[in-house]
Formats: sequence, structure tokens, C-alpha cells
Amino acid sequence: MKNRIPFTKMHGGGNDFVLIDHRVRFIPEAEQPQFARRVCHRQLGAGADGLILIEDSPTANFRWRFYNADGSEPEMCGNGGRCAARFAVLNGIAPADLTFETLAGTIKASVKGRLVKLLMAGVGDFRMEQTIPLEGETLLGHFLQVGVPHVAVPVADLEAVPVTGWGRAVRFHPLFAPAGTNVNFIRVEGPQTLRIRTYERGVEDETLACGTGAAASALIAARLGQVVSPVTVHTRGGEALTIYFTPDGEAFSEVYLEGDALVVYQGELWVDELK
Repeated sequence: MKNRIPFTKMHGGGNDFVLIDHRVRFIPEAEQPQFARRVCHRQLGAGADGLILIEDSPTANFRWRFYNADGSEPEMCGNGGRCAARFAVLNGIAPADLTFETLAGTIKASVKGRLVKLLMAGVGDFRMEQTIPLEGETLLGHFLQVGVPHVAVPVADLEAVPVTGWGRAVRFHPLFAPAGTNVNFIRVEGPQTLRIRTYERGVEDETLACGTGAAASALIAARLGQVVSPVTVHTRGGEALTIYFTPDGEAFSEVYLEGDALVVYQGELWVDELK
């Protein structure tokens, strides 16, 4: 592996990532999970919710390898996907209308300046009205796959929710074993507006934004008859994400996530000094 690796730090709504051009591969696949843990460490590394390696693809404009901060490799990440798409355009890897390979399938994206619109894959498997018993509390949640698993729990007061405590308990609950789930606490504020706080699997804490979580929460609220497309989702980081969708019976098609993908800085990782 190289001792000095150029990287770009980006974020979508405060959901932040380290991106590396890995089309000429130099990080052995077996070492990538540990490398992700080192790079994403908030004190000892660059600090990020995830690591994105951009690689060549025979069928799309590029392929990504996405790792959570704990080294796990989820099927999809909406905000990471938006950052990857803009990174590819900025670096001449892909045109403004592009596709890229993920574990959830081939994703389509459109980049206009810093605004990125992403077609979500793997949407389905609704499980509504899930009673979730916790120690001293019972929550009512709704499950949905948006490339990765999500539970949305409607609440009356977002500020009062113990996101880390409840989120961790639901994330590891036997109802969602063995894969576990991301957990979103949501409050609908109008027919096209909701607010969200998310506990992310793989980060194992509350994050400032979650793209797949925003999409899942909007779709569940729509399934409950509370919102219609497009839905503005206000994240903990202050960004407003827009979710577009077309109702299709009890399902949805053409589900898009739109928002800014922002560059924070570029630099070099000194690999031999990462702990």
C-alpha cells in the first residue's frame, strides 16, 4: 500500500465521507475494512461516517466500495452515493448523468453543480405496525428496505427522544436480526414536510443526516397517508433533502433523493501514521 494517499473529504447534510480514487487499486481487499476503521476514526484518522473507494466498472461509469466507520460494508448509502457522484464528475471520471455499481445494484445519478439527484435502488419489503418492546418502553415502528434496512418511529417531540439509547436498542433488537437495522425517529410537520433524527447502523450513533433514512421515512409517512411527493426532509445537520416518488399500489417507484454534496477539503493520508 502507498504511504501517502490523496483523498477528498465530502459531506451531504453533515453525513461525512472520505473518498479515494482507487481505479488503480492499491489497497488490498482484505485490508480495506481495517483501513476504513483507521481513516474514519474521529481522533486518530481523518474522521468520517464512511470510506468510499471509487473503482473502474465494466458496466457503469464507476464502481464503489463503501465502508461504514466500523469497517462493515452496507449495500447502499444515499448521502455517500451523492458525494461519490459529484466526486466522479469533479475528477473527470463520469459525466453529469451517470451510473455506478453498488451492492444494492446499479444506481443512476444526475449532478448539477453541487446538487445531486440519486435514483434509489432496492426499495421494498414494507413491514408496517411493528410493536417493538424495549426495557421500560414499547415503540411502534414501520420497517422498509431502501437498499439497506430502516425502521421509522413516529414521535411527538424529536428533541426529547433518546436517539442513541432507543436507536441502539432497536438496531440490535431480535425483531430485526441478524442484519439489524437503521433507526429513524420522525415527526411529520405538513403534507410535504417532515423532520428526522437517525441512528445509523455501522456508525453506531446518531448521524447528522442519512439519505436512505430520509427516503425510507418519507415513503413510510406516505404509506400512512401523511405526505405526498415531493417531501422535504429536514435533517439533524440542518440540510433539507428532497424525496421524490411515484405511488404504485401499496409500493412506490421512481424514488429519488436530492440534495447538495459538498467538498470540505483535500489532502493526503499518511498511512504509516494512522493508528
